Amino acid sequence: MLRRWAGSGRVHVLIAFLAMGGWAVFANRGHAMPQRFYSGLLQGVLSACLTLFLKSVVDALSKRFSGLARLWAPPLLACLGSASLLTALHALIGTPEIARTIAVPLLVSTSYASIYNYSISKRKGAGT
Repeated sequence: MLRRWAGSGRVHVLIAFLAMGGWAVFANRGHAMPQRFYSGLLQGVLSACLTLFLKSVVDALSKRFSGLARLWAPPLLACLGSASLLTALHALIGTPEIARTIAVPLLVSTSYASIYNYSISKRKGAGT
């Protein structure tokens, strides 16, 4: 049963929502409710969506590059896109601590994108 849960996309999305939404509430702990709640809710939803789509984005981007660019460009572009989206939407709802709020989700998603991209680039023969 544990193996089935670990392989479930729904479980990954739920964990991303709870972990990163919870982080956003914590990152904004010095500010009053309901803003902390709104920031957490937005970050949770965005992290769930990023979890769903990040693999597909890296897959698509890795097909557009060859050589060494295949190793660094897809995760960099995914990170820049995520950072832009997170910053803009948090600014739109008035998140007080935007940098703190998005730091951990960006670190996690960029790490995942880099590791995943490396694994698929290695199979495709990047840098050869």
